Amino acid sequence: MRVLLLGGGGREHALALGLAADPAVEALIAAPGNPGIAALAEIRDVAAADPGAVAALAVETGVDLVVVGPEAPLVAGVADAVRAKGIPVFGPSAEAARLEGSKAFAKDVMTAAGVPTARAYTCTDADSVAVALTEFGAPYVVKNDGLAAGKGVVVTDDRASAEEHARECGRVVIEEYLAGPEVSLFVVTDGEAAVPLLPAQDFKRVGDGDTGPNTGGMGAYAPLPWAPPGLVDEVMRDVVHPTLAEMRRRGTPFAGLLYVGLAITAAGPRVIEFNARFGDPETQVVLALLETPLGGLLHAAATGTLAEHPPLRWRDGAAVTVVVAAEGYPATPRAGDVITGADRPGVIHAGTRRDADGTLRSAGGRVLCGTATGPDLAAAREAAYELVRGIDLPGSHHRTDIAAAAVEDRIVIPR
Repeated sequence: MRVLLLGGGGREHALALGLAADPAVEALIAAPGNPGIAALAEIRDVAAADPGAVAALAVETGVDLVVVGPEAPLVAGVADAVRAKGIPVFGPSAEAARLEGSKAFAKDVMTAAGVPTARAYTCTDADSVAVALTEFGAPYVVKNDGLAAGKGVVVTDDRASAEEHARECGRVVIEEYLAGPEVSLFVVTDGEAAVPLLPAQDFKRVGDGDTGPNTGGMGAYAPLPWAPPGLVDEVMRDVVHPTLAEMRRRGTPFAGLLYVGLAITAAGPRVIEFNARFGDPETQVVLALLETPLGGLLHAAATGTLAEHPPLRWRDGAAVTVVVAAEGYPATPRAGDVITGADRPGVIHAGTRRDADGTLRSAGGRVLCGTATGPDLAAAREAAYELVRGIDLPGSHHRTDIAAAAVEDRIVIPR
């Protein structure tokens, strides 16, 4: 099987590692890739969000599967353009990707499907914003209706900050705050059959103790020792299958990766959001524990044969990833700094570039991820931080508490 992987971040490096380890994948091509992916794949300089260019590249390279990593190409219709050439794609159509591309659309689907989620209003002017904020009260949750690279959500007790975010976004979804620990559940689906991966937890705030602004994600771990028994089965029954059925009813079946972001509240799991692709950095830990060959799994979803795929196999133990971010992230990250210590197994490239002379430099906000496994969560955590300690990036910062609360059994589910 020849595979084309779209994207160039940490998620895509993790996907490339999984695909390259699959004996059935004889050739891996990546566009645009990154220096880490370049060690595993042939790199092609094609804009991942250009449907025509990606479809042409898929035909030219004779691939059997296209795997779309980021959300922007999906919303732009890349999967549709490739499918029109008769090539299987792991990733939903542009219409189905609206589950991520529009928070308002996702809420409409959840309401129609009876999915448990927060009450919400879609607002487009200051008056409706004021009414919604008053009704729900603090903490205020204001979400940009469109794509925002994981940074379009503000959760704050400061009403002025909530109103300012709404003004900046224009069209927002304002919803009631859901109290409880958060869970990311990835579900591979061909539109009918659906297979859950291991639940993970990520860390959106930039600072220790969940302080500071939201980011694209500063670290993650899996599995979740504190998760309620039967959580995955409950989410599949009450969220995933009703959502997939509603998408089929609308004539826009969802095939690809359905990312279910959850809060585990006193009333049970509630959906915070849907995404239409693997999450970053949760992918780094979930795939590190997946023993089943990745290429075959994604190909089955892309060709409508997921029901025939064997049950997934998982490695024992746990995985932790810690993001190393550039100085100034998430506001104005500095780029161009020289990086050393990034050539060890477990260091995943997220925002890097390489000079003609081989010098590795930062080229994004989230630059690298130290990803490690271990026999338990404490061992995986220590190994991940050992990788981070070996990375030298001037001015960089990272959280020091990734997975600490889980290791110390401090995560509390509201009663």
